Amino acid sequence: PALACFSDFTEMMRALGYPRLISMENFHTPNFPLVSEVLLWLVKRYEPQTDIPPDVETEQDRVFFIKAVAQFMATKAHIKLNTKKLYQADGYAVKELLKVTSVLYGAMNTKGVERADVSEEDSSKFKFDLGSKIADLKAARQLASEITSKGASLYDLLGKEVELREARTESIARPLEINEAEKMMKIAIDCVLEQVQKTKEMLNNVALDEANLEAKIEKRKLELERSQKRLQTLQSVRPAFMDEYEKIEEQLQKQYSSYLEKFRNLTYMEQLLDDHRRTEQEMFEEAANMLRLMQNRLKEEEQHLLKSGNNDDSDIEIQEDEGSDSEVEDRQIMKQRTTTETLLQG
Repeated sequence: PALACFSDFTEMMRALGYPRLISMENFHTPNFPLVSEVLLWLVKRYEPQTDIPPDVETEQDRVFFIKAVAQFMATKAHIKLNTKKLYQADGYAVKELLKVTSVLYGAMNTKGVERADVSEEDSSKFKFDLGSKIADLKAARQLASEITSKGASLYDLLGKEVELREARTESIARPLEINEAEKMMKIAIDCVLEQVQKTKEMLNNVALDEANLEAKIEKRKLELERSQKRLQTLQSVRPAFMDEYEKIEEQLQKQYSSYLEKFRNLTYMEQLLDDHRRTEQEMFEEAANMLRLMQNRLKEEEQHLLKSGNNDDSDIEIQEDEGSDSEVEDRQIMKQRTTTETLLQG
């Protein structure tokens, strides 16, 4: 049976278009890389958009890979795989792989494909074209999830069936008493009549509320009409001091315009005055500087004249009297006064 199972597996894999040849010798010893490659190829064959990491280098990666594949097959294809046998990667793993290959092979046969030896060149003919039926696939997934939830709820209800069955058989086996049934019917009728009475009262209250609301609406309409009429009368009546107010407003506008004109003239005159004062200050500073320079020059000339006068007195015999000395001094003083007056005039 193991050989027949393995031969079926190899035939199905070759029919599905697996690119490599698989022999029995590959599974005499645990061969996890081959098992992981076959599993990944089958998953991609079932749904090409699946993203399962192919890393199987460490023990943790191999465990995660086996769990991901088993979970995918359980949720998508409803195929329960034994993770321990798959992790062994020997002849027992072939039986688990055969579950997936048989489903894919059966799906291929339903489309009318004959079972034969298919070469590697023709393997692309048997690939499932799921890209054009994404909407159907989504609907199928939704239906599968709904079926799962409904099955769980049905399982819970079936678990309660044992208790419910006893109560149901007990109530059916119990003889029907007319008095008790009549009593229960009266109670039910009274409850219904009470509910009807409550409904009628609610309807009457609704009618009263409606009448009150209509009266309030009519009252509000009358108030609105009176307010509109009062507004129209107030708009038509002119205030008592409106004419005087308008005249004062015109005068204020004229005064404001004259104020603006005077303010502009004042600022202009202040600017001119500042400019004039600035120029006068500059001229005064220049005159003071010139006067200082001329005073220094006169001091130098006086010193020079004094020196030259002393030299002349030493060389010439002193024959002049006191009057001549005073005349020379008067001439020098007059000369200095004329020079200072010319400087000040300038």
